[in-house]
Amino acid sequence: MGNSMDVHNIARRDFLRLAAAGAAALPLAAQGFPAFAADKPWPGLGDAIVINNLGGISNPNVRLEKFKKQKENGNPVAGMKGLALDPRALDEAVASGTTAINLTLGYVAGPMDPFDYSVAEIAKWNQRIRLHGDHLLKVWSTADILRAKKKGKVGIIMGFQNAAMMGDNVDRVDTFAGLGVKIVQLTYNVRNQLGDGSMEAENRGLTDFGRAVVERLNATNTVVDLSHSGEKTCLDAIAASEHPVCISHTGCRALANLPRNKTDEELRLLADKGGVAGIYFMPFLKENSFPSAMDVVLHIEHAINVCGEDHVGIGTDGGTTGVDDLKAYQEVIDDEIRRRQEAGISAKGEKAGVVPFIPDIQGPGQFQQLADMLYSRGHATDRIEKILGLNFLSYYKRVWGE
Repeated sequence: MGNSMDVHNIARRDFLRLAAAGAAALPLAAQGFPAFAADKPWPGLGDAIVINNLGGISNPNVRLEKFKKQKENGNPVAGMKGLALDPRALDEAVASGTTAINLTLGYVAGPMDPFDYSVAEIAKWNQRIRLHGDHLLKVWSTADILRAKKKGKVGIIMGFQNAAMMGDNVDRVDTFAGLGVKIVQLTYNVRNQLGDGSMEAENRGLTDFGRAVVERLNATNTVVDLSHSGEKTCLDAIAASEHPVCISHTGCRALANLPRNKTDEELRLLADKGGVAGIYFMPFLKENSFPSAMDVVLHIEHAINVCGEDHVGIGTDGGTTGVDDLKAYQEVIDDEIRRRQEAGISAKGEKAGVVPFIPDIQGPGQFQQLADMLYSRGHATDRIEKILGLNFLSYYKRVWGE
């Protein structure tokens, strides 16, 4: 993915120019959405259920400071340690209006034992949720999401972004369901014992073990997540699952032809079986230049055209604390991308100079900003509420049975 502009210096005029260009490229009338200029912000965020179907709670500015210190010692690796979470990140997660987050824990990639690491991560996050009970609430059911909204807390939905921790034992699905894991993504970018990830050129489909895991996920009312999967694995899993599946965080390949995005066929079949796709705030939304907030809107609108308004939500793949010094933070991201490439787990579109978020829609105001942009383009309040969270809330009810 080329970086045709300096992402460190995105001024308001640049955003307006990009927004206008995006709107011109895809006329609203052609998309079936009326042009409408709102003269005030969308007023409904305070009452809305906002579900980020792939997100996190962290302060990237703390990560930058750790990176600087560790780099001085010759070991530029930054990560979250211990049980305490950053106070700013917690406060801004609540301030953003987030009702619940599908939070990735457990094994994704690396040399650690996938099963042992995942069990330890669940235990750690159970402790974190108890420690920060004034801000957080563990989600076991949709009733807990509603309770989080009522109490002004953020519901934590435990989810995996790789099912490698199942080993060759399908009974582990029951173990993790009993520990409170509500969402299981079948693959990450590469191949595992269930199927192919999006970066596998062979594009092989769901394995026999993968089918057995899908069947057991259905039996335990656990969400089957097909983000990061290869196209054939995705289509196979949609067909194999008795329950509707989700794609927690993705973009539309029709708008940006990158492997991490889903084809219209995948999106349409997902919707036909009652599933929901979450659009992310990631650089994969544009092929040859860095995307803007308008690209998020355009991908949402395309997904609505393909799936219908009841089957589209958000899964930002990020947190709600913004980067204070993007120029300095770029070094952290470049180092992370280098490490991901060396490990063979990066996706096409990840490269030096590209950050894994969208600079002009980050921080605690991102959901209000998204709602304002949708509102200004003529989307009705009930549709905006569905996109922000009601679609995923209804979807969880269909799968979790609560």
